[in-house]
Amino acid sequence: MTESHPSSTSPEPGEPCGTRGLSVLDLPGFPGPTAGPAEERDGEEQAGAPGEPSGPADGPGGGPADGSVDGSADDRSAPAAGVQDRLAGRLSDFTSLHEHTELLVRARGLAATLDTVLASGTALLGAHRALLVTALPGGGPSQPIGHGLDRASLGALETVPAEQSLVARLLREHDRPDHVHSRDLAGDPAIGARLRELATHLGLGGCYGLPLATEEDGPLAAALWFYDGPGEPTERQRELADRYGEVAAPLLAKQLEAERVRRTTEALRRGLLPDRLPQPAGLRLAARLVPAGLDHSAGSDWYDAIPLPDGTVGLTVGSVSGDGPGAGPGSAPGAAAAMGRVRAALRAYAVLEGEDPVSVLGDLELLLKTTEPTRSATAVYAWVEPEDRRITLAGAGHCPPVLVTRYGAEFVETSLSAPLGMLSCWEAPGVELTAGRGDTLLLYTEGLARRCGPTLHAGQANLRRAAADAPRDVRIDPDRLCAHLLAVCPDRGAGPATDDLMLLAARFG
Repeated sequence: MTESHPSSTSPEPGEPCGTRGLSVLDLPGFPGPTAGPAEERDGEEQAGAPGEPSGPADGPGGGPADGSVDGSADDRSAPAAGVQDRLAGRLSDFTSLHEHTELLVRARGLAATLDTVLASGTALLGAHRALLVTALPGGGPSQPIGHGLDRASLGALETVPAEQSLVARLLREHDRPDHVHSRDLAGDPAIGARLRELATHLGLGGCYGLPLATEEDGPLAAALWFYDGPGEPTERQRELADRYGEVAAPLLAKQLEAERVRRTTEALRRGLLPDRLPQPAGLRLAARLVPAGLDHSAGSDWYDAIPLPDGTVGLTVGSVSGDGPGAGPGSAPGAAAAMGRVRAALRAYAVLEGEDPVSVLGDLELLLKTTEPTRSATAVYAWVEPEDRRITLAGAGHCPPVLVTRYGAEFVETSLSAPLGMLSCWEAPGVELTAGRGDTLLLYTEGLARRCGPTLHAGQANLRRAAADAPRDVRIDPDRLCAHLLAVCPDRGAGPATDDLMLLAARFG
């Protein structure tokens, strides 16, 4: 097993193959330029005494005395051909490196970036399999991802003790090697016993590993590439992989930071929604939320199930839009914060007058116009009496609920009304209905409907049909029904999602 550490001295400015770039002529694996015939001849003339020939005497006309043909032209063509070969090889390397770094720059998201690093490194090194582990913020390795390694193989490699782990060496804060390599893991005495055992079991031969680190962030990740048999990359392949790693590290640092911000933001968003749903007698509840990224979304959705003092339940879903009708993706963080405020207010109104959905939404509209004048919201609120299976609901510019029965599924048509905050005065009548035993009420937001079809109305129809066609064992379980509807509605967008997907199901016992 060999580790290479950074050199304490830097190459002279004119030294080829320095640490910061590739030399055009002195490619690893090729000898440097040799002295040409003219230089050799000059040296011979200087070695001889003045006036004394150092070689065979010239014949008449300056040719060799023995009449042989001068071979100096052929001698000069050989070094020129060598230089051309080196230039062609170097140009090929530059082209390959450019192609792989371009793929890396085009990768979108952390997962795509890590997959690209593994695939490109495999191609540049001529390897067959690979794994990569990112460094956790508090230190230590994360769960590995693989290229050509299945989940079982990755799990087995995670059992290597830290003192034997090549990944741990590459993730050191101090005394971190530039790279590690072994021609044969299974037969390398410098490799720990557990890693040698796994190399034999998994058919891993040679190995080459690089740390992905920046001066500002320290170690970010460790990548290992494996050969199926004993072997190691050539000097030429190593240098290409090293240069690729220098490009990949800062890009990876940006992706890791973006992923940390995204996870923090999503945790905060989910904190604005219920951490659990109540399960009152006679009613089973389930919900699904697939949030769109705040950098792409222009709004934020909510759902809630509110136990009321008299034993009834208030069910609601809705969506808050950003800073006015022309709001774009930049307004999503503000919309998420406003969603939390609107949901909290709706809970208060439900406790005070939850049996009257029209009053609840009317008060919410007044609050929205007073405290959030640049925003609008769509919402549906249903007051449910589980024992009698009675539902009273009202909607404000929202998608109609779906009632799933043993005979199929149908819309619960609410009266046509504007979103909250759009008109000087919101008003709409409520709707009353009685569900059958075993029926399920589905409340959802616009994002799910748009995902299910090319238009909003087509998506609503497809969602209703998917609920009606669900297998019986799925329809009787609200949690499985939510998962089924998300699965059968394909993602039709070419780019990142711009709408949250929200679904709340309530099944009457």
